[in-house]
Amino acid sequence: MERRQAGRESRARITEARLGPRERSFMTIADMPARQMSMGLALSWQAARDPNRPALTMGKKTYSRGELDRAANRLARALAKLGVRKDDRVAVILPTGPKHQITSFALWKLGALVMPLPPKLVDQELKHLAEVGDPKLVIGVDPARMPGRIALPADFEPDPTLSDDPLPEAVSTIWKASTSGGSTGMPKLLFERTSSLIDPTQALELLRMRTDDVILHPAGAYHNASFSQTNWALCWGNHVILMERFDALEWLRLVERYRVRWAYLVPTMMSRILGLPEDVRKGFDVSSLELVIHMAAPCPSWVKAAWIEWMGPEKIWEIYAGTEGFGATMITGGEWLLHRGSVGKAPPRTEIRGEDGAVLPSGEIGTIYFYPAAGNIYGYPEEAMTYGDMGWLDADGYLYLADRRTDMILTGGVNLYPLEMESAIEQFPGVVSAAVIGLPDPDLGAKAHAIVEMAPGHAALAPAALATFLATQLSHHKIPYTCEFVSEPLRDDAGKIRRRRLREERLTSSRAGYHNLR
Repeated sequence: MERRQAGRESRARITEARLGPRERSFMTIADMPARQMSMGLALSWQAARDPNRPALTMGKKTYSRGELDRAANRLARALAKLGVRKDDRVAVILPTGPKHQITSFALWKLGALVMPLPPKLVDQELKHLAEVGDPKLVIGVDPARMPGRIALPADFEPDPTLSDDPLPEAVSTIWKASTSGGSTGMPKLLFERTSSLIDPTQALELLRMRTDDVILHPAGAYHNASFSQTNWALCWGNHVILMERFDALEWLRLVERYRVRWAYLVPTMMSRILGLPEDVRKGFDVSSLELVIHMAAPCPSWVKAAWIEWMGPEKIWEIYAGTEGFGATMITGGEWLLHRGSVGKAPPRTEIRGEDGAVLPSGEIGTIYFYPAAGNIYGYPEEAMTYGDMGWLDADGYLYLADRRTDMILTGGVNLYPLEMESAIEQFPGVVSAAVIGLPDPDLGAKAHAIVEMAPGHAALAPAALATFLATQLSHHKIPYTCEFVSEPLRDDAGKIRRRRLREERLTSSRAGYHNLR
């Protein structure tokens, strides 16, 4: 009875909203026909359909569709009072959590452009992105860090007396601007040539997403894949489960408790789940999972193979892409078993080029070049473009990754690829992640140095034991000369390693604590 009453009250409020010409003859948003609408209106449409259905969960807090929509409506009115209007750019620098989604939808309800930025930006990076993006408002930072700009702290709350009724529909000409490049240099902004229009009844079949589904997304809210997928999912009526911080055991609990069907992971998370005792991991009921999709970083073959054996090949998919959107590949678990190590069939016209720019034959490592499709979302010309990654094509046209050219280590005239060395190190028990960088050497030019992140509770490895293990996995010249053991995470929330920063830190510090591996 209470549920029906709540639904009637929600519809009564929505009736007062100013709708577009096609909808003015309908009594409520819930009565509107399926069509493309703004993301802000899509959230209201889902709330009107079933206001008490769970929409967003993190920790012990769950927002119903109605609660989420009302919170976004009230915040939208507060932001409008601060001068935010259609197509204004607004930077959102909030930690992962419901407030990130509420803020984003509040801005889309006003027709604004959302710029999700990493919350751990240093002042130099923040200043650079603010100059490039020129936001009307910055949400989530101390105003003292943004002199000359309007800024709101992360704990800002709208006036509770403001109305939480639906707003008139407003469509953002550009719905978001993404950051890219932080793992290889100064972050940059990419503005999509896509509006905030969406059909709330048509989910993304390409990724096997559905309407009215349950998904688990533990990646950082600012990350391009996480930001897009979680907010689209809310428009499609999904129950979205977030994690403030990834924990392997908690991930399994969430899958079992909420009967999650679709999940996103990065390879580091996959490795940590595998690192749990097998009886613990297999003690959870994860039979509801129909798809685990991973991306953002290369996946070690042993991790991929173990997940396929555990879940079945039809449930494990991988995407290789870049925020810039030059090109992408996708591979199912079944395809991967036939092309182990591949990231998928390369798009038409994909080329592997050598240092002289010449196209290389299959099997040879070079820089990967894509040709963006005509009418792509960033307006790129149809000419060869690269993320800077290196790889090769097999005879069947499947793409394999080596490393970024900027990460390659030239030692004594020999090219070394950190990814291969890292994958070997990460197979050793107790290792969570590894990063291999090149440090200057007067004789060889550079020597490979491994930074090894240990799992909690594991003491530093005996260097001799690691060296002995690596001798069974790598050719002698590929074993790093030195290593160090760390407890702090090497990868960010998106699963990426900031190699440039790791190298710069070690160039300005002593080498105390380094161990020889050969």
